[in-house]
Parts: sequence; C-alpha cells; structure tokens
Amino acid sequence: MKRRRLGTSDLYVSEMGLGCMSLGQDEAHATRIIHAALDAGVNFLDTADLYDQGVNEELVGKAIADRRDEVILATKVGNHWQPGKPGWFWDPSKAYILSAVKDSLRRLGTDYIDLYQLHGGTIDDPIDETIEAFEQLCDEGVIRYYGISSIRPNVIREYAARSRIVSVMMQYSLLDRRPEESVLSLLEERGISVIARGPLARGLLTQTRADTKDEEGYLDYTPQELSDTRQRLSAYAKASGHSLTELALRYPLTHPAVATVIPGASRMEQLTENVQAMTASPLSAKDIAALRQLTRANRYLQHR
Repeated sequence: MKRRRLGTSDLYVSEMGLGCMSLGQDEAHATRIIHAALDAGVNFLDTADLYDQGVNEELVGKAIADRRDEVILATKVGNHWQPGKPGWFWDPSKAYILSAVKDSLRRLGTDYIDLYQLHGGTIDDPIDETIEAFEQLCDEGVIRYYGISSIRPNVIREYAARSRIVSVMMQYSLLDRRPEESVLSLLEERGISVIARGPLARGLLTQTRADTKDEEGYLDYTPQELSDTRQRLSAYAKASGHSLTELALRYPLTHPAVATVIPGASRMEQLTENVQAMTASPLSAKDIAALRQLTRANRYLQHR
C-alpha cells in the first residue's frame, strides 16, 4: 500500500489507516483485524483514551506488542472521565495532558507515541498551555509529533498559526465536503496533513448500505436527498468501473493536503473490502469533477 508523508514529520503513513474505535472489546477479534490490516500494508493505527474508557488502547497495545516497529501509532487526549458518573468532561489543560499520556503509554504497552492528538478543542481553551504540554512531551521523547482532531475552522486556524502540529484529523467524505470550503487549502499551505476520518460516512458509502433505505439523513441531506444521492453515486460507480467503496475512499485522497483515510472495521469483511478498494487506480480528473457534481459542497455554519 502506498504511503504519504504526514505533514513535515518523518512519519510516512499508509494511504489507508485503521480507525480502531469500532473494533469492540473482544481481544481475539480485535487482534485478528489489526494483524490482517498490518499484513495488508496498513501501518497507521488510530485509537484514543476515550474509546471504551481505555479498553481500546489496551487491545491495540496487546495486538501490536510484537509488531511495534511496523506501526505508526496515534492516540488522543482531552476527554476526562469522571469516576462513577456517566459521560466525560473536556480538559485540555497542561496538567491533565501530562498526566493522561502516562496512562495511555501504560495501556498501549509502549514507551512512546508516534502521534498524540488533542481530541477536540474550542476557541475558548487555554491553547498556549495545551501547546506547551505537547511541546514538553516532544522534548522528553514521550511523543514524536502532535496534532489535533477537530472540524472547527476557528480552532484549526489557531493551531495552524501557533503550534507545530503536523496533522489535523477531521471528518471528510463525499457526503461531508465541509473541509473543502476553507481549511484544506490553509493546511496545504502550512504543510499540515489531513487525516480523513469517516470517509465511508457511517457505511453509507458502501454498496451494502447504498442498497438500503436510510431514515435519518446525513448532515444537511434529508433522508430522500441522501437516498437520491447514493443512487446517483452507485450508478456512477457502476458506469465508471469502480466500486462505491473505491470512490468513497479515494475521493478524500485526491486533495494534496490529505495524507490518509481511516475507515473503521468491526468485521473482517469490512476490512477486506476497504483494502481491496485501495488497490484501485487513483481517481481521474473526470471522476473528481463528476463526483463533485453528484454531491453537495456542504458548508460550516458554526465555529468559523
């Protein structure tokens, strides 16, 4: 599988990574999927301390224990669980980040993290303090690089201007083209890579889901608009010789700011379909133009 440089770092990530959130809590099952991904050439794994209250990090750590040198390992910080209470609260403070990283290292069974990401962020955060925490961890060799996971343009602009982030993880797909409005060009100019999460849009951009009716809609698509759009995309996929999954995974990668897409996989069949899709040829200029005509150029309405 081809690899791309992550920002200005010396990390070269596979064009498709594995989003580990949906692996579940069965260790054997999670290990099979992770090992199959690594065997297929995937080298980028993304988890977070939030997922299953740390269990996901533990499963990932156990699965890669004997293959750590094959993996570019990413995790996230910022959401603080309250013992005995449901949910979590946001904590981007320096003190919390410096404490939380120790727990992530322990759960992951490693002494360093390749990419440590702020798991969200608001414009009202103590941004300088947050940056200080990540810089200190870099200086100590605990993390190699850092980034943020955010879809908020105002937050992205602040970190792009004030920090040494190498990446921004954001939702980006054929059904969520909001990043194209402004932030992709900014990040390309700054040499900051995009990690595109949700490229399959909850599975809506796979043929299995495209053949079923969705009652919820998606972002600013009503259920009927979503159904019509998926039918048009399926028809184009068939006519162009691509699968719908190929179009979906390949589309975000057409922008030079995007380093990797990270679909999740809760079943081996999903991973296999995604890996096969990545063997397809890159989309042509004609494909890109057609897909943009068939979908909506969504806009951010908040956090501008």
